[in-house]
Amino acid sequence: MSGVYLTRTNQKLNFTRIHLDALKVAQESTGWSKHALIESYNESVLFHMASAYSSLLREIAEQYSFDANRITKLSQLTAQMEAQGLEAPEVAELQQLHSNTDSWLHQLLAAYKACWRAEEHKESRGQAESVSEIHVMQINPDHAEDSDILSEYQLWFSEFKSLVERLRSSMQEW
Repeated sequence: MSGVYLTRTNQKLNFTRIHLDALKVAQESTGWSKHALIESYNESVLFHMASAYSSLLREIAEQYSFDANRITKLSQLTAQMEAQGLEAPEVAELQQLHSNTDSWLHQLLAAYKACWRAEEHKESRGQAESVSEIHVMQINPDHAEDSDILSEYQLWFSEFKSLVERLRSSMQEW
């Protein structure tokens, strides 16, 4: 195994940490571009965490000797596992997190997906949406929830790092 995706996952997690630190600094700023910086860092944090997730999927595929370059979604990794008659606890845990609308991973991916939607504000929002997803959809134009969003991102980042460590320890070859 080349471990290229392990390195890429680590890199994306490091970028996330750097952008979380920059987001905190931007929130404390008093400059005229404060809100633009906050929104920029909000999206970059989501981008790097979503990219780390994508890389983690490829890292798992690489560990099981699949063509990692063909994996972009959890469903593709699951299909590869099923085609080979394999069951992986790593994939099962990811499936559980992915399908649970209250999980940090589901909310992270929903918030990232919201970055790509360009629609008007809707009056009623579902309970499953995170503060971050709501912010990305511009429901928080006055930035009143910025500290809550930062806390949410920090929680997701912490959970993500724990997940990566746990999955890597279970994937080690004996």
